[in-house]
Amino acid sequence: MTAQSPPGKDGRPAGRRDRTHYLYLAVIAAVLVGIAVGFAAPGVAVELKPLGTGFVNLIKMMISPIIFCTIVLGVGSVRKAAKVGAVGGLALGYFMVMSTVALAIGLVVGNVLEPGSGLHLTESVRHAGEAQAKGAHESTAEFLLGIIPTTMVSAFTGGEVLQTLLVALLAGFALQAMGPAGEPVLRGIGHLQRLVFRILSMIMWAAPVGAFGAMAAVVGATGVDALKSLAVIMVGFYITCLLFVVVVLGTLLRLVAGVNIFALLKYLAREFLLILSTSSSESALPRLIAKMEHLGVSKPVVGITVPTGYSFNLDGTAIYLTMSSLFVAEAMGDPLSLGQQISLLLFMIVASKGAAGVTGAGLATLAGGLQSHRPELVDGVGLIVGIDRFMSEARALTNFAGNAVATVLVGTWTKEIDKSRVGEVLAGRLPFDETTLVDDHAPVPEQREPAAV
Repeated sequence: MTAQSPPGKDGRPAGRRDRTHYLYLAVIAAVLVGIAVGFAAPGVAVELKPLGTGFVNLIKMMISPIIFCTIVLGVGSVRKAAKVGAVGGLALGYFMVMSTVALAIGLVVGNVLEPGSGLHLTESVRHAGEAQAKGAHESTAEFLLGIIPTTMVSAFTGGEVLQTLLVALLAGFALQAMGPAGEPVLRGIGHLQRLVFRILSMIMWAAPVGAFGAMAAVVGATGVDALKSLAVIMVGFYITCLLFVVVVLGTLLRLVAGVNIFALLKYLAREFLLILSTSSSESALPRLIAKMEHLGVSKPVVGITVPTGYSFNLDGTAIYLTMSSLFVAEAMGDPLSLGQQISLLLFMIVASKGAAGVTGAGLATLAGGLQSHRPELVDGVGLIVGIDRFMSEARALTNFAGNAVATVLVGTWTKEIDKSRVGEVLAGRLPFDETTLVDDHAPVPEQREPAAV
């Protein structure tokens, strides 16, 4: 490893300045330029889509190794396997409750707004809905079997978060059982984690290019007319997601952890900007892991809660599924009765668990859910295709906020969080190191008092 200067007062090596704020100013500028190009030259703008896709793919390339390193280091250093099981069980129970709350809120708002009334289903829209439904449905058995990779290596090459999670947990438990003999392996994985995060910090400098291409393409493809005609559901969805994060999650965070939701959102501002420009919450998953550890949540809690939450704690997607289902039913002239809405809610609780945090997954899950539950409504999904990319922004932002809050809450319930460090970090006195994305001083289980177990 290269020698570094002694740390300064802010915790960073002396003589090194954080220049990454220029990067995020460039991202904002790129988004604005992309919007302008999308309106001025729609044909050209659509052709720029590969720029955004390429950047997101670069980020997704790093997700599996980061999750593997984080979980193995966290689980492998815990003395009691029961603690890992307690964290996982608590997290899954919380995810189930919050997803149900989000689905219910979506139903309530959808009934109040009745956003689909007055729209008409054209032949082209009908075909668009059919296209989304093809191959969108996945049974529960298929979903569960899909968690098991073909080989240990394919978990990293396939890009499946839950497959990587399974392999990492097995490796972590194995190292835990090896005792002192596993220490060299843990140290090696620690060095690998630093390498992976350094590569990620290099990739981040391509963010302005990706943001420009993604935003230009979606504005060029959508146009103003579609936004105007479907403004009611778009605005209603954004407001609902905002209220859910501030009121529901904010109240829970304050009561349980004593943390202000706005302070947490400010701490994660750069990640929200990244999600806004790429419309994918997966693009910020590696940074969420790094920032939650820096915040003061222990490695096992972060390593288990964040990756699992990306498949099971999709609050924004849950709100989207119920609001969009009501929207489609209204637009098709076949409104759902109260009994049908409750039945749909129960069905979507299961369907929402298979959605991933990537662009377009919400639309596919909606189509698959309706195909199984109310097949006569599937054609109406085409009505949302035009604006789904803009609704995807709110879905991804809400999903990300929900997983950040969940990590703090689970850390609090399991007493695996350093409360004093949380206060210091959120107050800005312990800044996050953007150059390495790794915090050597994040709390680890063996440093804790026995009472924290």
